[in-house]
Amino acid sequence: MTVNDALADILDRQAAETESEQLLAALVDGGVFVPTDDEGSVLFFQGEHGEPMLPGYISEACCTELLPQAAASVHCDSMRLMDILKQTGVAVMALYAHNGWARVPAQLMAETMSRRGRNAAGERLKLTRTTHPVALALLKALDRRVAEFPAIETVWVSQARWLETGNEHLMLHVAVAEPLPSTSANAMMELLMNEDVLLTEEDPRVGMLALNTGDHADTIAELEVMGLDTVRRA
Repeated sequence: MTVNDALADILDRQAAETESEQLLAALVDGGVFVPTDDEGSVLFFQGEHGEPMLPGYISEACCTELLPQAAASVHCDSMRLMDILKQTGVAVMALYAHNGWARVPAQLMAETMSRRGRNAAGERLKLTRTTHPVALALLKALDRRVAEFPAIETVWVSQARWLETGNEHLMLHVAVAEPLPSTSANAMMELLMNEDVLLTEEDPRVGMLALNTGDHADTIAELEVMGLDTVRRA
């Protein structure tokens, strides 16, 4: 990824406060570019109260423009960002676009990662087939919705269980032939949850993880042999 367009749009419009959930989703799905010095070490900032912050930029060009003293920048996905934060004890990120910025606590990013099927500690998920009524309703809706999104190729529906904690929820893995963060997967998920499958307080939550058909071919190959309920675009 050369630019996290979804994150750039929110930051440049200075809409981080009103669109905080979308900002977090864009960060988790697309990652950011982290500046480094001549020796390859990550550069940190100090907040107004002296607290250290991990800076992240929507693109390499943005980092070069706004932080010319950086020797380089490295694209980090959400797992790598959380690894840096955990190892250094830094609890806040500062996200930058050309015309705006936002302060993001690491805890909020970790919570968003969990909702979207990722875990900040690298904990793996066990995926199994399920006949839960919500999963069946999702499959029925997906049969109709997938055709509306040409970039979506395959969707797997499963029961997801964190191996370490035992927490469970339903999970959609979505293979897309477009750059991440996936506009198509996010739009489909919004339709599913707002129009087709209305959850109650008793229902399990539903997470979604978009996978690029090229970049995540190995993960997609693993999903294909798990025996999960699958919906494919005709």
